[in-house]
Amino acid sequence: MCYKIGDIVEGKVTGIQKYGAFVALDDHTQGLIHISELKHGYVKNVYDILAIHDTVRVMIMDIDEYSKKISLSMRALQPATSHPFAQRKNIKRYGRRSGIGFKSIAERLEDWRKEAMVFFERKRK
Repeated sequence: MCYKIGDIVEGKVTGIQKYGAFVALDDHTQGLIHISELKHGYVKNVYDILAIHDTVRVMIMDIDEYSKKISLSMRALQPATSHPFAQRKNIKRYGRRSGIGFKSIAERLEDWRKEAMVFFERKRK
């Protein structure tokens, strides 16, 4: 069978290691679900989520064209529990509380434009 990135397929768990689970997609094709792709959030032990001979539904994330290794994900098929940047709103460096925003860029834009014009005039000579 010919697989493509983004395909959603079912497979059977054939082996479990501390870094992930091996899944047989058919008689001749096998892929790996890395521990970080099992579910959203932290996973301490793969055995907490999967067991050998489980049937799983996965998405094909990557196919290495040289080694033919297939990366799989169960997490891609699950709705996110929260937005990945939801916890960053109180950190000052992201600009929400500092009030800087784009104001500083607008103030410097004219100087940058003048510097660029001088640079291009020198190049032209």
